Amino acid sequence: MRNIQANQITKSISELFTQCSYIIGDDIKDSIDTALKIEPSPIGRNTLLQISQNYDIAARERIAICQDTGMSVVFVELGQDVHIEGGQFEEAIQQGVREAYLHGYLRKSIVAEPLFERVNTKDNTPAVIHTRIVPGDKLKLTAVAKGFGSENMSALKMLVPADGIEGVKRFVLETVERAGPNPCPPIVVGLGIGGTFEQAALMAKEATALPLSRSNENPKYKQLEEELLTRINELGVGPGGTGGLTTALKVHIIYAPTHIAGLPVAVNICCHAARHASQIL
Repeated sequence: MRNIQANQITKSISELFTQCSYIIGDDIKDSIDTALKIEPSPIGRNTLLQISQNYDIAARERIAICQDTGMSVVFVELGQDVHIEGGQFEEAIQQGVREAYLHGYLRKSIVAEPLFERVNTKDNTPAVIHTRIVPGDKLKLTAVAKGFGSENMSALKMLVPADGIEGVKRFVLETVERAGPNPCPPIVVGLGIGGTFEQAALMAKEATALPLSRSNENPKYKQLEEELLTRINELGVGPGGTGGLTTALKVHIIYAPTHIAGLPVAVNICCHAARHASQIL
């Protein structure tokens, strides 16, 4: 059994959300800079240049990459041989979010109740926490600051097996085309295929936080990722919705076993400010 102090978790979460809000991942930055070299649209190139310059300014000045500093989502891989001491586990995460958004001067965007009063909680909590128990004595925390311009363009559909691969492709392309400029392209597209209604959505969200260098280990799914990326970029939405070939930077697929009667598919769209960071304690 390995003991981890609750205040260590709070410190880690605070640092992760602060850093990912200021500094974009190298994979995203490099992908934008690569797209800048090959984008044929002059307006599209100018948009990509502004995005790249914005990343540099945010990192240098330690200010938020985007004014929408997102809803805080935390993916947890908790080793079964870990014991949390000195506080309650989920409250330690929530406190880390509070500290990051207070001391990092990040916009607080969460309302306590979604339909009627919609009063702001004023500290960006509660965060959404997804915990998985895994073997070992480590604790992995992945912080995702999810903006809602892109979140609002996401979708889930309960296809049936007869819809097959063409039905999946059609749904993904229709979702991205309907989103148009709203999710601040270029985007990262996370797909969850299989599982149940809620599992497909969770896999799609988790897929948006994968490194852009990663491709699916299953060659059939890898081929589908590549085909969808090509076809999405052929839609012509382009950077910032101004037209061009760079609508998406990457398509990631996570899949799971499902029922014989079902084919759930979730599309979680993430804007170019794909803010996420991980740490292992």
